[in-house]
Amino acid sequence: QVQLVESGGGLVQAGGSLRLSCVVSGSIFSIDVLGWYRQAPGKERELVATISSGGRTNYVDSVKGRFTISRDDAKNTVYLQMNSLKPEDTAVYYCRAWVAGRNYWGQGTQVTVSS
Repeated sequence: QVQLVESGGGLVQAGGSLRLSCVVSGSIFSIDVLGWYRQAPGKERELVATISSGGRTNYVDSVKGRFTISRDDAKNTVYLQMNSLKPEDTAVYYCRAWVAGRNYWGQGTQVTVSS
């Protein structure tokens, strides 16, 4: 059993910053890819960023230069540093982990950016 727990969401003004964290726990030998996704009201869930076990990162174009994904394998934790936030970044942010060929999701954390 693998569990993911996100934290760090909240309400912030446009131009502000937030740092999301996601701790992966359970029967884990190693974690392959870690990722952050988001879902805004009335929209489909979309990829925000991923990071491989080797540290290679990938971002959706709309967050490039503003968001940074990182991971601490000693703590089984993935982070998403979000700077220069915009109202259109408002969404529920979900963590996703690929472990031993299966993927798991967290419960989500709300990020609201006011204009």
